[in-house]
Amino acid sequence: MWTLADVERAVRASWGADTCDPADRPDWDPGNPARGQCGVTALVLHDLFGGELVLGEVRVAGERTGVHYWNRFGTGLEVDLTRGQFRPDEDVVGAQVVQRPDGPPKRCREEYDLLRTRVLARFRGVPTTSPAAAPAPSKPAVPG
Repeated sequence: MWTLADVERAVRASWGADTCDPADRPDWDPGNPARGQCGVTALVLHDLFGGELVLGEVRVAGERTGVHYWNRFGTGLEVDLTRGQFRPDEDVVGAQVVQRPDGPPKRCREEYDLLRTRVLARFRGVPTTSPAAAPAPSKPAVPG
């Protein structure tokens, strides 16, 4: 069984400019690999552990500049692997549970598929260069 810590290590090791939201790609940097990864990361954690997707607003000087996604699990445990991406002038406000639409994401589909493939490959010993080689996982241990 996988633990949340195992998945966190795999996710963090799998981020890259190519898994970043294209809107955030100009701000992506290896020194801050979480930048632009929130949506795809929250979806991959949801794939693996279920739970709820949580949405907040990113604000700078009180003005909305974007959105931020993270996860909430059974006992109210909130997990935000990408919280460290924000600059000191950026604030995340609000926390609204959102329903995940059926099917693959409409935005960042390629980035989501790539991150999911890389994360699963780390548990399967499959080379990350072969997207078709990473089948759906068996259910890991649910956090909380």
